[in-house]
Amino acid sequence: MAEFVIKLADERGKVQEQTQTAASAEELRSRFVQAGYHVFSVKAKGGFGLGSKKKTKLEPFLIFNQQFLTLVRAGLPIHGSLEMLAKNQKNPHFAGQLINVTERVKSGESLSVAFEAQGGFPVMYTTTLLAGERSGNLQEVLERFVSFQRVSLTFRKKLTASLIYPCVLVVIVIALFIFLITFVVPSFAQLYDQMGSHLPALTVALLNFGVAAQHQGLYYGAAIAAILFGLSRYAKTPGGRDRVDGFRIGVPVFGKIWIKYQVALFGRTLSTLLTGGLPLVPSLETAARSISSNRIAKAVFASVVRVREGKSLAASLESTKVFPGVAIEMISVGEQTGALPQMLNSVSEFFEEDVETALTASMALIEPMILLVMGVFVVIILIALYLPIFSLGSVQQMG
Repeated sequence: MAEFVIKLADERGKVQEQTQTAASAEELRSRFVQAGYHVFSVKAKGGFGLGSKKKTKLEPFLIFNQQFLTLVRAGLPIHGSLEMLAKNQKNPHFAGQLINVTERVKSGESLSVAFEAQGGFPVMYTTTLLAGERSGNLQEVLERFVSFQRVSLTFRKKLTASLIYPCVLVVIVIALFIFLITFVVPSFAQLYDQMGSHLPALTVALLNFGVAAQHQGLYYGAAIAAILFGLSRYAKTPGGRDRVDGFRIGVPVFGKIWIKYQVALFGRTLSTLLTGGLPLVPSLETAARSISSNRIAKAVFASVVRVREGKSLAASLESTKVFPGVAIEMISVGEQTGALPQMLNSVSEFFEEDVETALTASMALIEPMILLVMGVFVVIILIALYLPIFSLGSVQQMG
């Protein structure tokens, strides 16, 4: 027997955390699920729990769910469909997870519990499956989730495509700068050493920098790599995630785009869960855990407390001072008209379009700025390198 910390919600949506003893995390989860609770997480006391495993990539997971939905529609049993799809998976890790899910389902576990026990699957997915199992509409719930995933993947691909060209430009600028400093500048340093002429201060500074970069470049590179590695490790800690998210939100122009993107993700996730029949409070909890932004996730968790006290969702979100006013107004209208899931979808569509437009406009400004910066650096380096030659030529003409 071992001790586990279990986070769960009862039928009224009240969230609580308990310490329980059980033979395994799966056994404890199954016990509370059968008792009618919604289990958010089960973690070994003092350990890492189930959520620290490798995450499943969005695109292959979408393909799997599309195939799974097709087989379920055709009337095949769930364990048979999972077994068939596991054999066709190219990713051995994902295939192993599906085989384990199949074995659990055959032994009597529910599909949502079997998937959640694997770790690495989206919280929204297991919660959606649970809602489908309770309502008896697993096929309908899967259709909504596949639709949600398809829209999310399409939107993410659009954002990625818009960032490719600026990233390529930045890489070219950095590569050109390294080439000039480590190869071109040291060659000029040797030339001017042989000439023994008096050099301008700008040229001397550039030559010294170039020679140092050529001889100690590997040490500089190793130091930069070590710093970046340390920062990446720190960014995975709770405090680091919070500071990184605060930095992202505080960046001019892009901070607002980041917030709008997270609000769009929150709205679509919450809409999908509510349409699947899940109560508002557990849906908010799950939506908060699906958001990448620490600050916005904390704001949603804070709003859960107010919603449980009887306040409206719009008023609860407004009190966090994080969500844009347009989103609050649209959610308020949705609550008043009884069409909250539909209005949340509208919120997502509105902000997705806004993000796409703002990002396109920002990239249109950033691309020429990158080219301008690259041009200025190249011009400064060329002037510093050729200034002594021009000076020498003018002196000879005067002589």
